[in-house]
Amino acid sequence: MALTVGLSPAAVIGVQHSVDAFAASQPLVPARCFAQVGVDHVVFGPDSFFLPNIVQGPTSFKENAGPTIVTYPLYRGTSQGRNVFYVITDASDRSVATALGVNYTPKLAQAAGTPAVQNSTSEVGGGHGIDFPASVDFSPQRMVIPSVAGFPPVAVQSGAVGEPGYSPLVQVEFRGRTVVLDAPQIANATGKADKIVSIAADHRTVSYAETDGCYDNESVHYASFDASDFGAAAIEGVTYAPDLGAAPSLGCADAAVVAANCSRESLIAFTNGQTGVTNPERQGLNAAILDGIPPLNILKEIPEQTSQFDYSPLWDIHLETWTNAAVSAGLNVRQTDFSAAAEQVTSGLATGFRAGAQFGPSGFIVNCPVVSLDVNPGG
Repeated sequence: MALTVGLSPAAVIGVQHSVDAFAASQPLVPARCFAQVGVDHVVFGPDSFFLPNIVQGPTSFKENAGPTIVTYPLYRGTSQGRNVFYVITDASDRSVATALGVNYTPKLAQAAGTPAVQNSTSEVGGGHGIDFPASVDFSPQRMVIPSVAGFPPVAVQSGAVGEPGYSPLVQVEFRGRTVVLDAPQIANATGKADKIVSIAADHRTVSYAETDGCYDNESVHYASFDASDFGAAAIEGVTYAPDLGAAPSLGCADAAVVAANCSRESLIAFTNGQTGVTNPERQGLNAAILDGIPPLNILKEIPEQTSQFDYSPLWDIHLETWTNAAVSAGLNVRQTDFSAAAEQVTSGLATGFRAGAQFGPSGFIVNCPVVSLDVNPGG
């Protein structure tokens, strides 16, 4: 299957950390942005846009002590007469988000009417599951063969492939309200998602592996479910959902004034950061492939009062590549803030991907709803 946006396999290529004083006092650790020291751990939910970021609101998301695993309510639905299982992470309507205990994400409504949203006639909220027009094939065996540099890989195979028309976004009626839900399907008769840790015996909950990232010099934790690019889906270990790429619109969250129809938020992923499972400066897709632990991507916004209502789980990926000179000088150090990471391009130390390309949106989306944040109280 052809890859289209620069994640294709190779065969198919004087900076300091910019952190506030409090963050600088926290040690960097290899598998997450910062050590979980002196922070308030807050799980996101329907009220996160309206509460101070150190206040825990209601939520249906539950985490282990790591946190490395999130437990979601598990729902049973159908697709063309077949049983499917899914979770719900975000809703475009606040009252629906509150009823479900999920992230309130009004940006999702901007994707309605595009191929990025499945249209269902389901009326949910009264104990009835969603009837999805399309589902997922979980039978493929995921494969990522690294190149010498790690990224881009030599060959890839996504472990889950959406049927034609599949997207994790679905429009339904919920107790009389039309709403767009982020409801990724994670299991059916063909198998289950690679990131599932366990499903409860009564099939009422599912435990799912989290991914660690960076936001505003803090550690953020999210769950990865889908990608619109085949290579990205393989690297992330998620479902390939090409229709998700129709969500409006490329680069829409980059401007100082976000486009009115924007359903995305921006994310920076480095392609050639430092590597090594014990290296506290490690970061990037190359490091994720070679080390087997998260790439520590950098999110532009999350659900919080100071960024109403910028957050979306639909991350508009911006690949960033350190220059050879920066790498040779050891200046490709971990970045933990979106603006600071983008500044490396302005300063001439980084470009887009491939090396020398213009920095900007790389043409694909990953669906990664946020779960929690380690808040620096003094940040």
